Amino acid sequence: MPLKKSDFIEKVFPKPVKVKYKDVFEVKEFYTALHEWCMQYGWKDADGSETIESFYGEKVGKEGAKEIWIRWRTQRAAEGAKMTYYLDFDYHFLGVSSIEVVKDGIKMKVHKAELELTFIPSISRDYEKDLSNDSILKYAQKLFQKRVYRETYERHKKDLYNETYALQNFIKQWFKLKRYNPYVEQRSWYPSYAWPSHLKE
Repeated sequence: MPLKKSDFIEKVFPKPVKVKYKDVFEVKEFYTALHEWCMQYGWKDADGSETIESFYGEKVGKEGAKEIWIRWRTQRAAEGAKMTYYLDFDYHFLGVSSIEVVKDGIKMKVHKAELELTFIPSISRDYEKDLSNDSILKYAQKLFQKRVYRETYERHKKDLYNETYALQNFIKQWFKLKRYNPYVEQRSWYPSYAWPSHLKE
């Protein structure tokens, strides 16, 4: 979402959506898998590029463990409507340290860390901007919003709502967390590099 607040932008959820995980996983592989998911669904930077990272901060503690902050700001035009979707990601890694695990008889260097990932979906009503800038149509703005665009807006808001839950499910699947889906899931295209201690493989 743009840094400046706008009357035309509305958050899809009243609170940010969060996923927390604390265990053994490969940080770079998770970052890559989530980036690929964003590209697959058409999320880009404001300038249309695939470089969606807008901030990276790192602090190394006395014991060598790292604390990392990463910020992604993505957006996508809504198909068939004058609206823009925004999806903001905020990563916060705590206690990132390197360890070795043995997987299928192969010793691998991975990470032990705690992650809190927050994402905020929002939608911009671009058609309202156009109406408010038009000297004649701005007087009929409320009428257009209620009669013409309301159904379309609600449909696109629901689509973004559903996609956000699909994203949350993808992340939980990658981390092998418990999910409650009323259908049989397909195996993910993105292999998981997470080894939760509560699962025996």
